[in-house]
Amino acid sequence: MISGRRRSQILSTSFSRKWESIVLPERWTTDDRRSPLKGDSRLRGNDGGRVCGNDIGRVCKPLFLLLAGLIAVPAAVAAGGESSAFPAHVSQGALVIAKVAPGSEVKYAGKTLRITAEGTVVFGVGRDEAGPVRVSVKPPQGTTTVAAIAIDPRDWPIERIEGVPPATVEPPPEIAERIKREQARIVAARARDDARTDFEETFAWPVSGRISGRFGNQRVYVVNGKDVPKSPHAGMDIAVPEGTPVKAPASGIVTFADRDLYLTGGTVLLDHGHGVSSNFLHLSRIDVKVGERIEQGRVIGAVGHTGRATGPHLHWGMNWFDVRIDPLLLVPPQS
Repeated sequence: MISGRRRSQILSTSFSRKWESIVLPERWTTDDRRSPLKGDSRLRGNDGGRVCGNDIGRVCKPLFLLLAGLIAVPAAVAAGGESSAFPAHVSQGALVIAKVAPGSEVKYAGKTLRITAEGTVVFGVGRDEAGPVRVSVKPPQGTTTVAAIAIDPRDWPIERIEGVPPATVEPPPEIAERIKREQARIVAARARDDARTDFEETFAWPVSGRISGRFGNQRVYVVNGKDVPKSPHAGMDIAVPEGTPVKAPASGIVTFADRDLYLTGGTVLLDHGHGVSSNFLHLSRIDVKVGERIEQGRVIGAVGHTGRATGPHLHWGMNWFDVRIDPLLLVPPQS
């Protein structure tokens, strides 16, 4: 089997310059186990046409990464290494991977981005980003240019959730302080910015099962007969039996592991480099330690329903630093 990184190298040197001819998987369905795409599923080129419908899904990922991360390679070579390429538009919640001339200075959202030796940069687009977002690129020799990237909006349905302990929704002051301390530890772990490029691997599903909660949906908890609005869902929930092994979707370094957080229960953070990280919540068991190097596919723990949960499931979330991104846009359809 060809690794994700090796596959990217092959594609970047062998794909057609006519990227409209890229072959997508034979069938994308709207079943929860495969793709969240509903309605308009048109795929067109990067000439201002839509990539896909508002309820964007995994179908965008092969097209988008080829466009932003790979088609940029020959364009840069053809221009003597001075060109950069970014997609014309991306979805809310997307992870953007693109190429610039090695040695460039790239800035986005007030941050100077880390660049690989090959000129790869990565950044995240938040759930509520309206766009256009702007990326400035100053090559080693040349003038600064600014890429404006339009944002494709998505629909965010409301989810009403019943059956969670009331104290996890409206915690008393002493519990609220505990939650605040625990969240501060997680925020600190997400600030890591390593030169590792594990994010370039083709991400895999950590478990296989029905998607029971989607990234970005607005959540309303029902407590004692009243609706309590809370923050939008920060990841993807996958409903599987308790004890199901959870595998690393891509390689990385464990930056956080705690078996007993108040809201998220057993929690692990896996850093993939350049500010990209995955988090796994509500675990019943944790099999890794902070500082460990984890290869893709290794078991990191087991599914549970610890913390604020109504039943066994895996919550898989992803971040670019403090920007939450949708992991569903990074994985192929489940078989």
